[in-house]
Amino acid sequence: MKKKVVVLTGAGISAESGIRTFRDADGLWEEYRIEEVATWDAWQRNPALVLEFYNKRRAQLGTVVPNAAHLALVKLEEKFDVQIITQNVDDLHERAGSANILHLHGELVKVRSTADDELVYNIGYGEIGLGDHCEKGFQLRPHIVWFGEAVPLIEAAADLVAEADILLIIGTSLLVYPAAGLLHYAPARCMKYVVDPNSLPVGGISKPEVLQMNAGAGVPLLVNRLLSDN
Repeated sequence: MKKKVVVLTGAGISAESGIRTFRDADGLWEEYRIEEVATWDAWQRNPALVLEFYNKRRAQLGTVVPNAAHLALVKLEEKFDVQIITQNVDDLHERAGSANILHLHGELVKVRSTADDELVYNIGYGEIGLGDHCEKGFQLRPHIVWFGEAVPLIEAAADLVAEADILLIIGTSLLVYPAAGLLHYAPARCMKYVVDPNSLPVGGISKPEVLQMNAGAGVPLLVNRLLSDN
């Protein structure tokens, strides 16, 4: 029976593919303030601006490709049962070929009805605008968990972490809740690794092995080690 590897990924793994993060830009996300484009209040106040922002991000996503870190995680599936839990809304894990991906904060390539959360549509890298409706006649919105909204898949993610034999934390400080709370579900016996270029306090887990490297260099190195040791 294959060991279970759970991988928690954040902005650091996608940054090397050219996707910018708001934390690297003093609270700006591609020249937009977060409170103007990534909250329910922003949507109520100026839905056209919110749609424009996500249309631009979606178009940009279509121009980038998975990097060495994304591709290395696919190799892990040769010997392990791998589950990726990502805070990222891009589709780079999917395009790299990973089989099992849980998106905590939604997916940029999808939109959903403002009246029925079950009506979700895949639009790829296309645009939506005011007047684009679901089949029930309601405006479509980005399929994104905005700041202040509940994270509907957090319990499913916690269940996955609780079963991990090996936990990899890649490109995320895990300082923001509820995602940060996932660390507390890791079993004591679980081997834990952190790949991040920054020196970060990793709260919630004891004695992780830290590779203070960019994801593109550190993840392939770690993956090769795990494959050779198991």
